[in-house]
Amino acid sequence: MEKSAEKEFAQARAALAAEDTQSALAFIEKALRLRDTPEWYSYLGYCIARQRGQHRKGLELCQASLAVEPDNPMHFLNLGRVHLNKGDKTKALQIWREGLAKGECPELRQQLERLGKRNRPPLSILARSNPVNRYLGVLLTRLGLR
Repeated sequence: MEKSAEKEFAQARAALAAEDTQSALAFIEKALRLRDTPEWYSYLGYCIARQRGQHRKGLELCQASLAVEPDNPMHFLNLGRVHLNKGDKTKALQIWREGLAKGECPELRQQLERLGKRNRPPLSILARSNPVNRYLGVLLTRLGLR
């Protein structure tokens, strides 16, 4: 039983790495029927939020996992992912930074690097929020010149 649950969870992580949350959700649900762990509930929360759009339930599962294991950086990763999926980038970045303070996690660092950096505005004499700067930045990015 124990090995089967671990195998299901390993398949879920592989599916998540391939951006296949539907398969990951099925594997995690199978694994949780065999064994309960807070980390797996954290992943379940992320998958439910992403696949079914149930952000409130996803947040609840991730926060409950975090309450049980407050030093596990993977809970911070999944909680941040749920916030990002919900559209709250600021909260996601804050949670990922908190997670890195608890312990080193390459996936957390990767998420922060991917989302945390901003390019310089195309026209530095204008404010970053200026519509000319914003649209020029989008255009340059789409053309691959940035």
